[in-house]
Amino acid sequence: MILVSAGAGGHAGEISPFAFVAETRRWYDGPIALSGAIATGRAIRAARLLGADFAYIGSAFIATEEANAVEKYKQMIAGSSAEDIVYSNLFTGVHGNYLKPSIVAAGMDPDNLPVSDPSKMNFGTDASGQRAKPKAWKEIWGSGQGIGSIDKVMPVAELVGRLKREYDEAVDPPL
Repeated sequence: MILVSAGAGGHAGEISPFAFVAETRRWYDGPIALSGAIATGRAIRAARLLGADFAYIGSAFIATEEANAVEKYKQMIAGSSAEDIVYSNLFTGVHGNYLKPSIVAAGMDPDNLPVSDPSKMNFGTDASGQRAKPKAWKEIWGSGQGIGSIDKVMPVAELVGRLKREYDEAVDPPL
């Protein structure tokens, strides 16, 4: 089961990972993958300590050389932080976390976004099928709050190596 907690990129949750894992473990003993602002080996270790079996990492892997994302998106993740994340339901009708600079680039004010009617889920077209607003994931880019730990676009192998090193240090800190 994937628990999409507060801080996750794209369609995000509102529940703290502490509460979400603890409450889910009360009734579910199967495998849990926790998502939400996980971009370091320490965060992976924290997910495990909370009771999750896996950490689900998204945004950090978008900012890798091998990711099939446009370079500007990758660079925006590497140059942004948690305060550059906007939580809104405007773009699809479902709340999600989006990069503020991508909202600005689309000509919108990220601090004054209207609220969408969730009963009318919409992925960018109006009733006539015409383009009504910038398209989520194409022009408005999703990202999690953990991106402050990402400072450059790198090869996947380098990211995985960093995550492993940080995880190992969190398990057995150097003296």
